[in-house]
Amino acid sequence: MTLSYQSILATTATPIATDDVERWADEFDQLNQRLAPYFKRIETKQHVQDYLQGLLSSVERKNGWQIAEQVGDANPYAIQHLLGRSVWDANLVRDELQRYVVEHLGHSAAVVVIDETGFLKKGNQSVGVQRQYSGTAGRIENCQIGVFLSYATPQGYTFLDRELYLPKSWTDDPERCQQAGVPDTIQFATKPQLARQMLQRLFAAQVPHAWVSGDEVYGSDRRLRLWLEEQGEAYVLAVSVKEPLWIGYEPYRADTVAANLTTSDWVRLSCGDGTKGPRLYDWARVQFNCPTAPDWQRWLLVRRSLSEPMDYAYYVVFAPASTTLEEMVSVAGTRWTIETGFETAKGEVGLDHYEVRSWQGWYRHINPDFGSSCVFNRCSCSKRSARAKKGGFTQPRTSANQQFPIQTQLELTLSMPEVRRVLGALLRTWAPSATYILNWSIWRRIHQAIARFHHYKRRCSSTMMNLQL
Repeated sequence: MTLSYQSILATTATPIATDDVERWADEFDQLNQRLAPYFKRIETKQHVQDYLQGLLSSVERKNGWQIAEQVGDANPYAIQHLLGRSVWDANLVRDELQRYVVEHLGHSAAVVVIDETGFLKKGNQSVGVQRQYSGTAGRIENCQIGVFLSYATPQGYTFLDRELYLPKSWTDDPERCQQAGVPDTIQFATKPQLARQMLQRLFAAQVPHAWVSGDEVYGSDRRLRLWLEEQGEAYVLAVSVKEPLWIGYEPYRADTVAANLTTSDWVRLSCGDGTKGPRLYDWARVQFNCPTAPDWQRWLLVRRSLSEPMDYAYYVVFAPASTTLEEMVSVAGTRWTIETGFETAKGEVGLDHYEVRSWQGWYRHINPDFGSSCVFNRCSCSKRSARAKKGGFTQPRTSANQQFPIQTQLELTLSMPEVRRVLGALLRTWAPSATYILNWSIWRRIHQAIARFHHYKRRCSSTMMNLQL
């Protein structure tokens, strides 16, 4: 059967209604109203709204220049001033955004996920930048590292908190920190220590949740695990193969424990749906010493790949003794939501598109980005994988041997990029004139020429100095 545009429309249900899309604009307006009290000047409130609108737009690169052009400013100075010199507290905005998330996505079974991501940078002036391992690049690169908390619930997921990792090469150099605007109170902290700071704020704010999850960086930090246990917080944290576990009076490596599992110990379970369907693995768990909480228990949770039976992953679990294996597997699988969140935030709302270098600038960019991410996820979480309303084009056929019926299905989905395009078009309220477009072209070329001149001047000066030596 040949599929035509008309046949698809005839067999699918009604597409997303206009009312649904109009509610997306209402979400944006509500967020702006909530954030407005944290900005004293009317101009700053407008610039924040413009910045959020620019992050949600379809502009290719969400830096100060392109956002300013997108929202109708004559130059990027207002946007740059918002991130650099205007008076407002990024932490108060973060707290308000957390309350916004809880009101819309809050759930008692939520999972708080810890992870970090890299922001590739050139030069050595951006705060916290140095050559270090970046999971984003998969290798050592010149980059900044941010540690984030994500909030995953049945209604969707988004970010809650953030901290910039400041390496010792920075904290041991007060002059460099001062130039980047790093507060004098900031001292070196490891990534697990930054995670603990954010979790403390989260617990103090009484954000509803049931679990904490994270990768090996955080699971292998025994001090973080013990602190979570003292708080009575259930967790599923990935650990390395070398993680020592006390069973009885002897310590055993995680892989040694897994090697002693029998066939009957393994259960095949899905840890969630991926792009290709259920993510099936073999799972097993083993109890180990837990002397501090009689009603709670520690387990080593082991995951084995179906396609590569020698591929194992290990998790340490702390939870009530009645917790089932299925619950642990579900929480372990929830960790992927923060990876998807990073991908979405960078690809759709410009999480890594900033060009600020200072400590304050970094935090001030990340907070509006959290807001735009929350609006974006609120608009897309219920639509991105749904068919156009309730249906899809379905035509049964049989296999070549006519023995097993096969169901093929054509789904009209609303993808993440399509949500962004619709939302960006919905929020844009003006059309640029030819004069406006040309003026921006002239402005960009002038500043690019100035930057090129100074770059060549520095290179020539450096070359002359080397020749004199």
